[in-house]
Amino acid sequence: MTTTPHDDAHLAARSVTRLSVGVAVVLIALKAFALGASGSVAMLASLTDSALDLVASLATFFAVRWAAAPPDAEHRYGHGKGEAMAALVQAGLIFASAVFIGWEAVQRIFDPRPVSSGYWAVMVVLISIALTGWLVWMQDRAIRRSGSMAVKADRAHYAADMAAGAVVLIGVVSGTFLAAPGLDAAAGLIVAVWLFWGALGLLREAADHLLDRAVPDADRIAITTAVLVDPRITGVHQLRSRMAGSVMMIQMHVDLEPSLTLEQAHAIVVGAEQRILEAYPRADILIHPDPRGAAPATSVPVSGPEDAPAAP
Repeated sequence: MTTTPHDDAHLAARSVTRLSVGVAVVLIALKAFALGASGSVAMLASLTDSALDLVASLATFFAVRWAAAPPDAEHRYGHGKGEAMAALVQAGLIFASAVFIGWEAVQRIFDPRPVSSGYWAVMVVLISIALTGWLVWMQDRAIRRSGSMAVKADRAHYAADMAAGAVVLIGVVSGTFLAAPGLDAAAGLIVAVWLFWGALGLLREAADHLLDRAVPDADRIAITTAVLVDPRITGVHQLRSRMAGSVMMIQMHVDLEPSLTLEQAHAIVVGAEQRILEAYPRADILIHPDPRGAAPATSVPVSGPEDAPAAP
């Protein structure tokens, strides 16, 4: 049975989301043990973050499966925006985590508490950094195959976790070996700021998808260039593009010689679609042929780079 680029993409995304959930469970168990042994606020920050990571990874786990569902009568464009919804959930959870950790860290700065059994905490943090680094590497591979926004969001905050783990390590070492519990609390505060900043990035990207922001200029230029390779296509206008999960939705009008037969025009349009698919295998493309020189009919104002006529 042959598989399409869509099938390969969804398989890669589903596989890595299972791995993400498993890693989150292991990290929670390790950090809960380390927190009980050390009482470190930096470890508390890391444990809280991992608990929310599990919730976010579960949201991603279900979102990529829902987004992979084919179009139906109620969702004619498919379910790809489910991934953006999952990214919004992740951003909200990370915001909540940042607020909780920041509040706890500020309290500990004014009321320092000693860190005990720091050796266990240091060992757990080192294992956590290594395990998270391996997960981020696997997610990188899955993103190259799938382009999944939900997996990108999951990877973004696990990458932040890996960097935050280094800060937590500094805090635990400071509280244990330098007898400076205030540094442990400061490390927790740094983690909170890091998480807040990462959540803002996720929020912006999810909002771009949900509000149908156009794809980058470089992609629009590449699409137009691929279409105009055929000299029988003398112009492109009303080019519109947006992302729905990992699928790029592309619509445009092209100018053709009015004397062409319907069969000839159809063949030219199909050729243009194939050239776009070579560069964007997961694209969903709709091309409308216009007789050259005819004014485009549209019910919305024509403006902006996507609607400007393209010279051959």
